[in-house]
Amino acid sequence: MYQAIPYSSGGAGPWLRPADSAAVVKKEMAEAAAPRKEEESAREVERAVSESPVVVVGRRACCLSHVVKRLLQGLGVNPAVHEVDDEAALAGVVPAGEETALPAVFVGGKLLGGLDRLMAVHISGELVPILKKAGALWL
Repeated sequence: MYQAIPYSSGGAGPWLRPADSAAVVKKEMAEAAAPRKEEESAREVERAVSESPVVVVGRRACCLSHVVKRLLQGLGVNPAVHEVDDEAALAGVVPAGEETALPAVFVGGKLLGGLDRLMAVHISGELVPILKKAGALWL
């Protein structure tokens, strides 16, 4: 598909491009911007983890992130929620060799784990003392 061509008496201008070449240009631009976007996202996650007592890092519109957030709010904690595109944003925050799935919960600047770990700690009764120690709860 071709772009609309404005009327001119001259020959074909540079705006006349087949759709395939326009898609190639867009793809090349996206590939060039991808590493910068991942680096920025990783820096933002690092900063959020260091500044807030409780941070939830999850994908945009993820139901599991919502469950984590609601559980923490039910306990009286107001977590900072940081939305990312994928696990690459956790590269600088998660210790080497440790595998983490999203959503990831950080308490007191340290990785607590995902939803499964959060639920296990909550059911065992260890979550509230951990949150108090991190300064997220004052009760």
